Amino acid sequence: MAGNIGGLDRGLRLLMAGILLYLGLRVYADSALGVGLDVVGAIAAFSGLVGFCGLYSLLGVNTRKADSNLNA
Repeated sequence: MAGNIGGLDRGLRLLMAGILLYLGLRVYADSALGVGLDVVGAIAAFSGLVGFCGLYSLLGVNTRKADSNLNA
């Protein structure tokens, strides 16, 4: 599985994941909205950490530089 998420994209995903998880676990705790925010935040965090996005793969999007030697 080759990574298809560049550095800036990964950073923004991790930042967004932190915000969504905070909102889901603190602000909207014990509600359906909170659970939804937690799920989306967890998916964003996972893809940011791994460096691969399945939706990008389906759409043919690649934000990673071609000469990057990162495997994740």
